Amino acid sequence: MGALRDRFWELPLDALTREEWEALCDGCGKCCLHKLEDEDTGEILETNVACKLLDTGTARCRDYRHRKAFVPDCLRLTPRLVKEVPWLPKSCAYIRRAQDKPLPGWHYLLTGNHDAMLEAGASVAGRCISETVAGPLEHHLTEWDDTL
Repeated sequence: MGALRDRFWELPLDALTREEWEALCDGCGKCCLHKLEDEDTGEILETNVACKLLDTGTARCRDYRHRKAFVPDCLRLTPRLVKEVPWLPKSCAYIRRAQDKPLPGWHYLLTGNHDAMLEAGASVAGRCISETVAGPLEHHLTEWDDTL
């Protein structure tokens, strides 16, 4: 493991090391929630149903390193992919930096505290349900507050 550069999050995404890229993630868990697409409008509809690997209490992946073995369609975000995926939340650190915007004020890289995200209501921790018990996704539509 290499050292993280000072204020690395202000660098262009393409300039980040793998370790810095991973550290940029705020851990909100929103990208691990199932989405539906309206067939008529193409609109992305959000649910509160989490991937089976997401710990619904902490919004952390239970097996991040091996997740693709258990969830083959799990996306490994890259600087290019971040610009193409339409359903990432506006508060996502990757999205914000791709748009040359600052990190949200609650981001742990700014506050030094992962609890700041929870206090700001930016995490799905404790507010989602596992796909293993959810039933039909249509019964779990929600709108996450994505304000900063």
